[in-house]
Amino acid sequence: MDGIQQFSLAGKVVVITGATGVLGESFALATAAAGAKVAVLGRNQERAEARVEAIRAKGGEAIAVITDVLDEHAVRDAKDRILATWGTIDGLVNAAGGNIPGATIGPDQNLFDAKIADTQKAVELNLFGTVIPTHIFGRVIAEKGKGSIVNISSLAAQQAITRVMGYNLAKCAVEGYTKWMAVELAQRYGDKVRVNAIAPGVFLTEQNRTLLTNPDGTYTDRAQRFVNNTAYGRMGSPEELTGALIFLLSDASGFISGETILVDGGFNAWSGV
Repeated sequence: MDGIQQFSLAGKVVVITGATGVLGESFALATAAAGAKVAVLGRNQERAEARVEAIRAKGGEAIAVITDVLDEHAVRDAKDRILATWGTIDGLVNAAGGNIPGATIGPDQNLFDAKIADTQKAVELNLFGTVIPTHIFGRVIAEKGKGSIVNISSLAAQQAITRVMGYNLAKCAVEGYTKWMAVELAQRYGDKVRVNAIAPGVFLTEQNRTLLTNPDGTYTDRAQRFVNNTAYGRMGSPEELTGALIFLLSDASGFISGETILVDGGFNAWSGV
């Protein structure tokens, strides 16, 4: 396969967790536009069905699967439904996750004020919300000997981002897990099984909206500091993540595994000076 055809997802079945979120919506629409059959996973049935309707309206193929990624039995049921519908799984996008308010340190607090129980919830959602789907859907990919797993990490795994301790801890763990799984699966199942990650920079989502916007929609001081320290001078839009995602799911990235692609408008590269 040569040229632009390397980036096609035609005929591939891609499972996307967290597909009812802001970033997940872009992932679902983009993978479908690239030719994939998309399993839209999330906890919100109305949103999941809306994603499916949007894909089908453009001639794509998709199903909505209501699933809690922390419920192992529910994820296994989701796997069974997907296999009953399409017979295989070629790609997995672990996009479920986000920050938890109780795991966020207030502007007048320090790390010792963080709620341990909420910090554990943030780690559970972001880390085990990746581990559980990978062990269940990823096994299908591994046993067929070909496919791609893409984990959604964060800039918070590259640099210390203040106040979001639980989220920072979890995303660092996700990147370590990405490298470990890349090696483990390659050595046991061959060189056609890949595991990589995407680390978004600053994107406005449901989970971080209260940290980054005021009630009137203007940026908070924190959000403006992010913008000021991004080389592009702005936040990213969800659609700007999808090129990296299509690349990592497609055959074009066939010799790439264990890597993280930063999509951050130059934030990580810039010293601020």
